[in-house]
Amino acid sequence: MIMAFTLKIGDRAPDFALPATDGKTYRLADFSDARVWVVFFTCNHCPYVTGSDEVTRATADRFKDRGVFFIGINSNSQNTYPEDDFDHMMARMKIQRFPWVYARDKTQDVARAYGALRTPHFYVFDQNRLLVYTGRGVDQPRDTSKMTVNNLQLALAEIAEGRPVSVPVTNPIGCNVKWDGQDAHWMPPDACDLV
Repeated sequence: MIMAFTLKIGDRAPDFALPATDGKTYRLADFSDARVWVVFFTCNHCPYVTGSDEVTRATADRFKDRGVFFIGINSNSQNTYPEDDFDHMMARMKIQRFPWVYARDKTQDVARAYGALRTPHFYVFDQNRLLVYTGRGVDQPRDTSKMTVNNLQLALAEIAEGRPVSVPVTNPIGCNVKWDGQDAHWMPPDACDLV
């Protein structure tokens, strides 16, 4: 199996068709009204995800009136972590009511297409669906009380002001994506730090 390298700045968003917890199936075209589109790879159990979800929620809420739309994609193998299956996604969304679409990438094809490295791993696309930011949300996702920078929020603020993103690439911080048929700590051979 050949793994995709992580998308690079300027790359176009790969299309997909994924079922979400709201009962709909989403494709890239369904987000055509979004001025800015944030794709992030996430899951149900990772402490870096659960530790930073409320900061991600606040960022999504802050920019929703500026045409910024979020979709969280869970690509983790349910064979490795049963709590990452779709039923657990539905239950989590019912409780948390996150302000984003929460979609399931059971085949892991979308994670491969985007080159997702960790949970969470954020990708920000402009109106033309070209990548303008990739990497972490914050610098301390496991314990946001220690956070000193919210890179995702800074990138979105710069875009909202019509400026280029000053720090377009950071390393995502979190658990590795749980690849089906692999050890829980396995990373693709071509996976590497982004900076």
